[in-house]
Amino acid sequence: MKTVVVGMSGGVDSSVAALLLKEQGYNVIGLYMVNWEEEGENGCCTAEADYEDVKRVCNAVGIPYYAVNFAREYRERVFAHFLEEYEKGRTPNPDVLCNREIKFGPFRAYAKALGADLIATGHYCGIRHEGEVHYLLKAADANKDQTYFLNQVTQEQLSDVLFPLGGLQKPQVRAMAEKYGLSTAKKKDSTGICFIGERNFRNFLKSYLPARPGRMMTPSGEVVGEHIGLMYYTLGQRRGLDLGGRKGDPAEGRWFVVGKDVPNNILYVSHGDESPLYSSSCTVSGINWIPSVPAEEEFACTAKFRYRQAEQGVRVVRTGERTAKVLFDVPQRAVTGGQYAVFYSGELCLGGGVID
Repeated sequence: MKTVVVGMSGGVDSSVAALLLKEQGYNVIGLYMVNWEEEGENGCCTAEADYEDVKRVCNAVGIPYYAVNFAREYRERVFAHFLEEYEKGRTPNPDVLCNREIKFGPFRAYAKALGADLIATGHYCGIRHEGEVHYLLKAADANKDQTYFLNQVTQEQLSDVLFPLGGLQKPQVRAMAEKYGLSTAKKKDSTGICFIGERNFRNFLKSYLPARPGRMMTPSGEVVGEHIGLMYYTLGQRRGLDLGGRKGDPAEGRWFVVGKDVPNNILYVSHGDESPLYSSSCTVSGINWIPSVPAEEEFACTAKFRYRQAEQGVRVVRTGERTAKVLFDVPQRAVTGGQYAVFYSGELCLGGGVID
């Protein structure tokens, strides 16, 4: 009987992943990761509450469970990079790095030390193992598909992984949890960046990085206000600019962010005209190709430039083993530096890299 260590988060998805694997005859062990040690704004640590849910679920399913603390690794490998990117005026996605650097890194190693033959998570995606080659597949539930967040996971890291929820719809998962009386059946899905949680994002960032106020200008050079620090803004953002309407402009004309000049600490904004937000291409670096570097120097596929976006037609021109220029079939709005461009061909996730 093979041993599977399941990454337990205290949510309904990992709970049902553990349940399904137990039903399939595996020897299942639950492993809860503490990646962040800090109280929220209300003074309580969500990690403690989540671990209580993990205990309840594992007891109900009938599997042993452990907790492991990766807070130091998370700060060094994920959070430090998160702060560096914000200092550069970019908008990082720490959840992508967390998968490569923690969940499929130290977690995998710890699971092996517990005797794991395989590891599993509650991610919504599929996997196909063909000998030494491992393919990452989109989930059956297109609305929940999480391949975007797994675009940096390497072949070695995918070699012994199971994704039990790949063929299920989210309502099926909740129904299964309810049928088996799991305490997480109706637990709300977690949203946003794990270490920020429900807190005010600006207040959180301010406690780590000094804010530098500066000029807010139109692309033509007109000063229209003052920003509170470039790190607090992202391309396309409309809220929180504290700029009023303009005389003679239609009521629907709103201000939004169209660019940043980091060396000169200038935030560029536009009113009504969205054209500065659109681009026809982007450059991408640090590409992790799944399963391997494509043979073609240039090829057509689809891509996402943010998680909730529908796939867009693109042409990828490789400029190196891990770099590319991506040409868009249709101009794209607010393609943001620091986020990830993730590539697809049908059900296959081909990998992805950081938008420069």
